[in-house]
Amino acid sequence: MIEIIHNHIERGHLRHALFDFDGTVSLIREGWQPVMTSMMVELLLQTPAHESESELHRVVTEYVTRLTGKQTIYQMIQLAEEINKRGGQPQDPLVYKHQYLALLWERIKDRVAALKAGRASPEDLMVPGARAMLEVMRARGVRCYLASGTDEPAVLDEAAALQITPYFAGIYGAQDDYKCFSKKMLIERIIAENHLEGCEFASFGDGFVEIEETKRVNGIAIGVASNEATRAGIDEWKRSRLIQAGADVIVPDFREHEELVTYLFEA
Repeated sequence: MIEIIHNHIERGHLRHALFDFDGTVSLIREGWQPVMTSMMVELLLQTPAHESESELHRVVTEYVTRLTGKQTIYQMIQLAEEINKRGGQPQDPLVYKHQYLALLWERIKDRVAALKAGRASPEDLMVPGARAMLEVMRARGVRCYLASGTDEPAVLDEAAALQITPYFAGIYGAQDDYKCFSKKMLIERIIAENHLEGCEFASFGDGFVEIEETKRVNGIAIGVASNEATRAGIDEWKRSRLIQAGADVIVPDFREHEELVTYLFEA
């Protein structure tokens, strides 16, 4: 189930690794895409010069997917631009972000409550094999970081609920001042502060952004094409987008974590 896209990468030197959160480690927010897409299509249908609902759904899906991995505010900035293009009067993107988060919270609040109360197992709300992957990386001496486009307080809270906080040297998420944080900035900082060569750094993610930024610094990019709804098999849409972004390796999840780590550490 490990698909090697680029076999020319220099392996055997991995020291630091960045993990995306939602869809790569956590499944707490499974279903966020249809929540966001439905909200945006509904708002665009209210504009004076909108297309058909099916065409709007295509447009929204494209930019939501393209911006996955960036802070949520960027998708809302794009929404405001799309409303303006169609003759509407957009609100501040923060208004749309708060509207979306309220809708998403209705979907996930019972999951979070069940985790915190011990009624749900963390493993049931994680990508299969994710904890074992983190265990193996720690045993190999790899310093791991967690990064998300979700607001940082929520990432910290949900990581704690999943009992994965100790695996990470740092946990990072979106800030109120969105220009103060990005995965690009974080990756560049990890590389600079630790004096890394590209082959000493890897990222694991299901979004376009972390894969693209990892390849920008000549790191190793592992695309996690997870099917969040079924917790099994490949999401073909994710796979194609991750390959387009430059992923060196594609996996559906971390069930074969031992084989994946062995591959990454082979010289």
